Amino acid sequence: MTAGDRVGAMSNPLLELGEEIPFDRIEAEHVRPAIRALIRQAEAAIAAIGAAKAPRTYANTLGALEAATDALELAITVVGHLESVATTPALREAYSEVRPEVSALFSGIPLDDALWVALRAFAETAEAASLEPTRRRFLDKTLDEFRRHGAGLAAEGKARLQAIDVQLSKLTTRFAQNVLDATNAFELLIEEEAALAGLPESARRLARASAEEKGLPGWRFTLHAPSVMAVLTYLDDAGIRERIWRAFGERATESGRDNRPIVEEILALRQEKAELLGYADFADLVLEDRMARSGAAAQAFIEDLRDRTEIAFRAENAALEAFRAALSEEAGGADGEDDGEDVPTLRPWDVSYYAEKQRLAQTRFDEEELRPYFEAQRTLSGLFAIAERLYGIEIVERDRPVWDPAVRAFELREGGARLAIFYADLFPRENKRGGAWMCPLRSAVHPSGEIGTHLGLFCANLTPPSPGAPSLLTLREVETLFHEFGHLLHHALSRVPVRSLSGSSVAWDFVELPSQIMENWCWEREALDLFARHHQLDEPIPEALLERMRGARTFRAANDQMRQLAFATLDLRLHRGYEAARDGDAMTVARQILQAHAPTRLPESYAMLASFTHLFGSPTGYAGGYYSYKWAEVLDADAFTRFRLEGLLDPAVGRAFREQVLARGDSRDPMALYIDFMGREPRLDALLERAGLAASTD
Repeated sequence: MTAGDRVGAMSNPLLELGEEIPFDRIEAEHVRPAIRALIRQAEAAIAAIGAAKAPRTYANTLGALEAATDALELAITVVGHLESVATTPALREAYSEVRPEVSALFSGIPLDDALWVALRAFAETAEAASLEPTRRRFLDKTLDEFRRHGAGLAAEGKARLQAIDVQLSKLTTRFAQNVLDATNAFELLIEEEAALAGLPESARRLARASAEEKGLPGWRFTLHAPSVMAVLTYLDDAGIRERIWRAFGERATESGRDNRPIVEEILALRQEKAELLGYADFADLVLEDRMARSGAAAQAFIEDLRDRTEIAFRAENAALEAFRAALSEEAGGADGEDDGEDVPTLRPWDVSYYAEKQRLAQTRFDEEELRPYFEAQRTLSGLFAIAERLYGIEIVERDRPVWDPAVRAFELREGGARLAIFYADLFPRENKRGGAWMCPLRSAVHPSGEIGTHLGLFCANLTPPSPGAPSLLTLREVETLFHEFGHLLHHALSRVPVRSLSGSSVAWDFVELPSQIMENWCWEREALDLFARHHQLDEPIPEALLERMRGARTFRAANDQMRQLAFATLDLRLHRGYEAARDGDAMTVARQILQAHAPTRLPESYAMLASFTHLFGSPTGYAGGYYSYKWAEVLDADAFTRFRLEGLLDPAVGRAFREQVLARGDSRDPMALYIDFMGREPRLDALLERAGLAASTD
């Protein structure tokens, strides 16, 4: 330990983490000494397991292995979270330095010969043969994980595998940081109000507040989702739409934060890792223990859905082109952005703009009409109320240390007992990464199997409040809120007595079921009436508006589905034997695949792959498994049919879903859990019917 490490370790909050995380006291200077001290502690505990003398027991082998890394896992998760939501140069530097060291420890665990011998010795004991089902599953999965992570490799292979894991940790950290930096580096300042034509008042207020925060005149637009979506959907000026669209699609390709070579490195290392472990490719490696089982099965699922979507996709795009042409004809051959052609072909930055006009014309539904009914605080309270009715819980706000004044802390309780503490961070900041996510800070399962208070959080980047106006959400933002809270419930309601199998630690093609099923309640009157009220008039959504909203749900559903299929296809193409020397650079491959699923021609400069954090923002993430979003939609649409049949807010159905899915984590095979709840395997029909695509597959 260096002198600096010794000083930093004194009264270090990262070494004192318990049920209450002192987010307000953790500084960059605490990271290196704490993480390194916890690494040494974990190394000593792991070495003691291998050195322990017979007899081998669950407590001194599997139980001890779980306990060995518990404190380190919590500390590095907290640091990684803070780097995502409250980053500073010093924190980023410290996290980037220690994350590979943590990765080296965890990648080295399956390569520890003494530990591997200890696990196999325990597996041969009478105690192992008589383990209760959850602990037996943990043993079997641990043995499989060790084999899949190199336990059987020779010394040279183990060393190379560990080096790959450390390098992947470094590269993916840099990838995510480059995306954040590129997002924050862009701003577009508009000083002439006439240029804002078409933009809703809510978006104007947001842009004005953003400019004022920077001490700038006019209206400031960024690459954060609320700003980008408002411009692309509503702004009349095609030149500004183009500039925003290009900037968003070319993030992290500029000098100093260019992710394109990093993508190639990550892909090569993942393929090398798969081959080293005896797999054909990275997809087969990561999918072996998921519901799909293999890359080929995942691809077959995606191709089947594409075949069922293609006809409707083409029809939707032809209809949009015709609608655009009709508008141009009505305007006398031009609509204010004519580039010399009588009927200009749609460009990528035109699609959302004209689709919104087409939707308004066909369904008379303007999403902005809903904003007044979705005030953020009331929506959050309504979401909690729905969960309370369904699952028999209580959610109360508490005053706890947080990482930003906008963050709120809550307790999830049942019958007076506290099941979880969680945090909600809902609005964008420049020191916070984009997107929405849930982070299971800690599954509180003691070595004895006793379950304590789980810790978790969920984040989003919703439309923030502006001077004189509260935060008013779009329907899509409401769905995002419900989605991430579904993940949180999966974590918080877990009753699995093994930490590694607890909560959302499930197969990644099952993990989206608890989140995506929650989105269904955003469309139901019975649920909406619990929170969707006009923020000024205190009136519920009018029936006519609700009907228009529902009627618009399937508008361009084939395009929405094809977009997800594009990402899944791209993921599998890059993680099923891709070789740059043979197949061309990843950016070109990505554009070709995305083009095949796009409604209009993409420019050569389009490089969304460089900001695709789902695939490249962590060593594994959704790599090889992006298809799971569509698979989870199959599961959630089908499972929701039971709620529809027996009662949308029926506590009995909620209790069944809680006990048979949410509380069970990975204690049983996910298909078995699904069958427990539904009494049968999932069917594709419900998803196609919900999307209005069933007829197109006949």
